[in-house]
Amino acid sequence: MKRSFLLAVVVVMAVLLAGQDVFAAQQLGIKLPDDPTKAYITLGILFVAAVMFFTEVVPLPVTALLVPIALSLTHVITSKVAFSYFGNPTVVLFMAMFIVGEATFITGFADKVGALAVKLSKGSPIKLLVYAMAAVGLLSTVLSNTGTTVVAVPMIMGMCLKAKLAPGKVLMPVAFAASLGGTVSLVGTPPNGIINSMLAQTGQTPFGFFEFGLIGVPLLVAGLVYYGLLGHRFLPDVAPVDDDVVTESAQHRRENKMWHAMIIFAFVVVMMASELMPLTTAAMLGACLMIITGCMTMREAFRSVDWTTIFLFAGMLSMSAAMDKSGAAAIVANAVVSLVHDPWMLMLVCCALTAIITNFMSNTATAALMAPLALPIAMGSGISPLPIAMGIAMSASCCFLTPIATPPNTIVLGPGRYSFMDYVKAGWLLQVISLLMCWLLIPLIWPFH
Repeated sequence: MKRSFLLAVVVVMAVLLAGQDVFAAQQLGIKLPDDPTKAYITLGILFVAAVMFFTEVVPLPVTALLVPIALSLTHVITSKVAFSYFGNPTVVLFMAMFIVGEATFITGFADKVGALAVKLSKGSPIKLLVYAMAAVGLLSTVLSNTGTTVVAVPMIMGMCLKAKLAPGKVLMPVAFAASLGGTVSLVGTPPNGIINSMLAQTGQTPFGFFEFGLIGVPLLVAGLVYYGLLGHRFLPDVAPVDDDVVTESAQHRRENKMWHAMIIFAFVVVMMASELMPLTTAAMLGACLMIITGCMTMREAFRSVDWTTIFLFAGMLSMSAAMDKSGAAAIVANAVVSLVHDPWMLMLVCCALTAIITNFMSNTATAALMAPLALPIAMGSGISPLPIAMGIAMSASCCFLTPIATPPNTIVLGPGRYSFMDYVKAGWLLQVISLLMCWLLIPLIWPFH
């Protein structure tokens, strides 16, 4: 509740400051809404949703469904737009990979991978955690962090099953590692591409493909070290799957279909990695093939979808759209950013504000919002826009406080049996560490002058 109160204070202060900064925004070419009514309504709905998420007075999927309902009833966005995100390609990707992942369990394929991982780590839970984070983080440096997470989850679940370890002790840090790994290259996460595009539009030289790694690699290493030494203690205490459940599950394995599942899974991974097919297309084809080849039944496929994840992600995509279209995000960002001109303070404000906004809004949309706000201020103040741009790119991906901050965070919500507050407890210190690293290290790599 304290955090919800602080969020309310931030929103109210931003709204009060927004009015006196309209002129500054116009001077910088920043577009604020002519009528801010819908923006204020959106901020109000966001605040109420945040309180409901953190307190869980109603189930998370219900709160997520109430968001597009409220936005539609208040005419912030139309009903058609509000509920259109249930057909979003990423939502469909989640559904398909739940099915593919479950098929690897039913055929025993995930068990084999899990047994190998347990053997390599010699059964140490902390080693399992760090190895899983390192593997996913490294893959995410050159692959989509979303794609990497969706294919890694069933393997990690199999690993936890063999080690008799609660998945909640591993999955969340793995999702964070996917986001941190994505910061290393141009293609690892969408905000990096957005920032390069913005720099090109302002006549600046964009960052190189792996130039993001100058700060991305230290961030990834910091995440691994943190969870290996301290962070694992803040992960939720969820009981591991007991022996009876494991035995009953093993009795229903279709091990005669294991090779089918392995080939289909490998096909999906190759298609995603090579980009010969869009992620969603490859995942949905894989799901269909799992059923066609008899790896699982239709009933099992329907049961495998975690609807909490689907409703939460799809419902909150409507909030992201409303924050953008109503001008709410621009009002909050402008109210803070336009008041700061000292390079170091501007850097801190841009990184902190990006990290806060992106925990409730698409990280791609947040980067697209913050860059046009901050870069003109930097150039107008006679400082290089490069450190500011890099700070925004990194902070848009370093978001660990909510399950809606990034697709990887959302993907592990159901399998890890997490609550909304679990993300805050396990992610707040990493959020602070990454913020301080961005603030202090980036200007040393890309100087202000």
